[in-house]
Amino acid sequence: MAPATAASGGSWVESDSGMSSDNIKGLVLALSSSFFIGASFIVKKKGLKKAGASGVRAGAGGYSYLYEPLWWAGMIAMVVGEVANFAAYAFAPAILVTPLGALSIIISAVLAHIILRERLHIFGIFGCILCVVGSTTIVLHAPQEREIESVTEVWDLATEPAFLLYATTVLVAAFMLIFHFVPRYGQTHIMVYIGVCSLVGSLSVMSVKALGIALKLTFSGMNQLVYSQTWVFMIIVIACIITQMNYLNKALDTFNTAVVSPIYYVMFTSLTILASVIMFKDWDRQDPTQIVTEMGGFITILSGTFLLHETKDMADGLPPSTSGRLQKHADEDGYLPEGTPLRPQESFRLP
Repeated sequence: MAPATAASGGSWVESDSGMSSDNIKGLVLALSSSFFIGASFIVKKKGLKKAGASGVRAGAGGYSYLYEPLWWAGMIAMVVGEVANFAAYAFAPAILVTPLGALSIIISAVLAHIILRERLHIFGIFGCILCVVGSTTIVLHAPQEREIESVTEVWDLATEPAFLLYATTVLVAAFMLIFHFVPRYGQTHIMVYIGVCSLVGSLSVMSVKALGIALKLTFSGMNQLVYSQTWVFMIIVIACIITQMNYLNKALDTFNTAVVSPIYYVMFTSLTILASVIMFKDWDRQDPTQIVTEMGGFITILSGTFLLHETKDMADGLPPSTSGRLQKHADEDGYLPEGTPLRPQESFRLP
């Protein structure tokens, strides 16, 4: 292993022999997270549909799903996945952990095909393969994690002008969506709910990263709980997660799972990687070839996600719009499996 090289605010550890042990731990945790989160989308969707059949739907502002055991089972699966994801960010850089969320889309798409009867076309399967290839490319070329010695060091990174500008922009955009666009277009335009989730999510990941590092250092004997910054990061994490869950429930209840999952993944991943590059400067110690390869892997994932989305209702020999109409039938619970009818192309248009 090459010697550690000092850098501003910390050090970087490089290895010519492959991934570091911390990166491997982060990889395993991220894979576990993808499985639980992918499955949770399906279980929560079933719970939301059952709750909506006898009460006010989440998409219409109702909270009857809080009385539905199936929804809580999905929430437990998601919490387990998020805890695994939380731990993964403590060991590995966001640019390694976040793209692996593409695997949760594959799991979600396959289970939606089996359980929710949301057809997975051959091109959708090819999209899954592209997601795996892109994720593998990023994993093999991910940068080594920056070695952080205290939570105050993370706070210094978070309070640099560049990241403060990013955080301010995100908050302004999120508040505009919540108070102006949600009441008017939330029920008809998927990008409204998903936009709130993704914007707030990019900040939550950075806070989770900071909190994870604080706990990791505390368990290793360097108590970080004595710093006020640790508790500030914890408050931010709680506030962001509650906001994400609220608007993700609304999106899942209003739109098709096969639409929500990939769009959410693409927006969330793009904003998280941008936030990570600004805050942690993940690419500072990489050469242009590595950066281009990682970007190629990310573009491959986006291509696979796009295929999953665009071919979700495609039947052999029929265009997506035609097959989508043929599949509008009641499921075993007696109500439409798709929630509120919505053509994918309509979800992207704002007046």
